[in-house]
Amino acid sequence: MIGSLFNLARPLIHRMDAETAHRLTVAALAAAPSLRPAADDPVLATEAFGLSFSNPVGLAAGFDKHAEAVDGALGLGFGFVEVGGVTPLPQPGNPKPRVFRLIEDAAVINRYGLNSDGMEVVAQRLAARRARGGIVGVNLGANKESADRAADYAVLTRRLPPVTDFLTVNVSSPNTPGLRDLQAESALDDLIARAIEARDEAANGGRRTPMLLKIAPDLTLPELDGMVAVARRRGIDGMIVSNTTIARAETLRSPAKNETGGLSGKPLFTASTRLLAETFLRVERQFPLIGVGGIDSAATAFAKIRAGADLVQFYSAMVFQGPGLVKAVKAGLAAEARKAGLSKLAAMVGRDAAAIARGEAI
Repeated sequence: MIGSLFNLARPLIHRMDAETAHRLTVAALAAAPSLRPAADDPVLATEAFGLSFSNPVGLAAGFDKHAEAVDGALGLGFGFVEVGGVTPLPQPGNPKPRVFRLIEDAAVINRYGLNSDGMEVVAQRLAARRARGGIVGVNLGANKESADRAADYAVLTRRLPPVTDFLTVNVSSPNTPGLRDLQAESALDDLIARAIEARDEAANGGRRTPMLLKIAPDLTLPELDGMVAVARRRGIDGMIVSNTTIARAETLRSPAKNETGGLSGKPLFTASTRLLAETFLRVERQFPLIGVGGIDSAATAFAKIRAGADLVQFYSAMVFQGPGLVKAVKAGLAAEARKAGLSKLAAMVGRDAAAIARGEAI
């Protein structure tokens, strides 16, 4: 039903500027009656970070930045939703226009700059809907003007555990000046140590909220080595591979291709999937991975799983295909598992990681 409505409304939506369309979509999903999606195929059930997911398909951070439409998003059939990025203090982000559709390339460029309603507002919204269930994570970012960005992450990881199921340390957004500098091994080690200490203080001896690390697709392999080393040494619970890219392939056709910002969508698929495979090989199953970047079908989602992802996320593809993509991806993943004679899709995780890392056909 929702997919059909999107198909009818798509011409109107795409005549709006991208940010207006985004805001209206979030508002509509927040206002819509909560849906109860059909029960997921048991073959899709996945365990990761100490959490049980009815399916491995998640909504990536960036769609519901301010935790306004969590229940609406879960009602579309996602197995989990990640909100944010959230900063300790409210901030407006970068000047508009700051979001651009690359229709010819099935891609989006954004330079939002971590616009956020702030930690307290988001915490209140998440607390108000907490009893309704569903797995919800929060993507964390630092304030642009912060003098100590590592301290910002500690503030967030101390405040938010009671209202969320997992936390994501995002040091890979390209739209906050200097933020990606925190991916350097020494800086990251200090940041993660402080964030984990704050998280553990918040737990007060009880359940420790899983903490994940989200990385950029533009890393060199030596940089990846350093980040994985920190994650393993400090006891990170998982990694998300990857954020948007600052690279621009020569094959891009859209007039908006040279806009500044992070590129997401179809052109990101190959680079992010190879980095995912490289990460899987380095992690050596010490913790799970979430694959993000360029997923627009069951086939691309399945490629992420074969490359090493226990869970997958997407967002940009829905700009072009609508919410019906969620159901289609889940159905396709279940079919792949059954075709292989498996009782659980999870048995396919990392099956082709070595080949994909070598650059063989994904």
